Amino acid sequence: MMPTTSSRRAAVTSTPGTAPAAPAAKRDRTHYLYIAVIVAVVLGIAVGLIAPDFAVELKPIGTGFVNLIKMMISPIIFCTIVLGIGSVRKAAKVGAVGGIALGYFLVMSLVALAIGLVVGNILEPGTGLAVTESVKEAGQGQVSAEALPPVEFVLSIIPTTMVSAFTEGQVLQTLLVALLAGFALQAMGSAGQPVLRGIEHIQRLVFRILAMVMWAAPLGAFGAIAAVTGSAGLDALKSLAVLMLGFYVTCFLFVFIVLGALLRIVGGLNILTFFKYLGREFLLILSTSSSESALPRLIAKMEHLGVSKPVVGITVPTGYSFNLDGTMIYMTMASLYIADALGKPMSVGEQIPLLLFLLVASKGAAGVSGAGLATLAGGLQSHKPALVDGVGLIVGIDRFMSEARALTNFAGNAVATVLIGTWTKEIDRERVDQVLAGQLPFDEETLLDHDEDASPAGLPEQGGEKELVKA
Repeated sequence: MMPTTSSRRAAVTSTPGTAPAAPAAKRDRTHYLYIAVIVAVVLGIAVGLIAPDFAVELKPIGTGFVNLIKMMISPIIFCTIVLGIGSVRKAAKVGAVGGIALGYFLVMSLVALAIGLVVGNILEPGTGLAVTESVKEAGQGQVSAEALPPVEFVLSIIPTTMVSAFTEGQVLQTLLVALLAGFALQAMGSAGQPVLRGIEHIQRLVFRILAMVMWAAPLGAFGAIAAVTGSAGLDALKSLAVLMLGFYVTCFLFVFIVLGALLRIVGGLNILTFFKYLGREFLLILSTSSSESALPRLIAKMEHLGVSKPVVGITVPTGYSFNLDGTMIYMTMASLYIADALGKPMSVGEQIPLLLFLLVASKGAAGVSGAGLATLAGGLQSHKPALVDGVGLIVGIDRFMSEARALTNFAGNAVATVLIGTWTKEIDRERVDQVLAGQLPFDEETLLDHDEDASPAGLPEQGGEKELVKA
């Protein structure tokens, strides 16, 4: 093996699945980047309020930055999963992680729906509103043909070719190809080690490109927040303040009470300390209104935290399609709001079947642009067509509500990764404590936990297989 540096010796507590942390000095320059993001958000809001027409024209800047991040998602997911599964001795362990993850996602989606149901029935924010013809047309225009019924959604996970999974940017297709490649390399044993080493180097390249792309974050944040502020304006915010504030409060309670209690009871962690570690990711999501913009960084940070590669590689990408807690709360409250606004309030007996239908429909809309509003409109069109006209009532503030949706979805997936890592005993608790205490800082320059001159992290120097990291 090549000689190790003093910085690598300082992090000897790292796990086989996660290599030692980089020295803190490498983080210094990036502090200015995120200060610039905060300044850009403030300027974007100011421009949106002062010159709304001009601000709307800036939307392509924000869209371009988010697209730059999205282009990195497929290769990062592929490398992470292949490296994780390819080095596991027993395939059954991977299956157990996936089964526990899907079971947890289903339960939490139902909990989120139930919370939204209770708050929506208490607030009744849509009562007394008038629905004009223009509002009805706006509602009908939100019905998306992209959302697929359950059977077609399952079939859509299979890509046309192995390569098309990457070119089409479908997360679940990439996940399937990565799982197959990982299991194949696992079965190859020592013969697959050269391939794993090659993929490890590709991963290092991809994360370095991502770190370069992140320097465009201030520009992207400015364009995105200016367009949102300019298109909605103060009038839309005032008229729908009850719904918007109620939704934000509900998301806040869900994250800090429900998820906070789970993280404390199961993982033994304080949610505020955990979220402080993910502070830059939350800022990125807040400025772009997209939880996908932080997906690659979440993968890197969860591995750095001490959760094993297979758990991170399976839980995070799957959660981005199946664990949308914020979207569940949004669809619940928006449905009740629309029903009240149209003068067609639903009884509890009508609400529950509709929301369960939306729970299933939301899976078919994974990856659809503006999935929250499109899924709501499509679900109502299929199950309660009379309510589609009212979707136009919330078009004006949907982007502002998407901030809370995205932040809640991200928080839910971050917490889920720690919980599933704990349940499957694939998390290094000692390392977690060190990382959250700031003793093992995250390397913002490479987004990886190994030095340029070191051998690929997580792989043995010579042939052979290894078990997942044990707690």
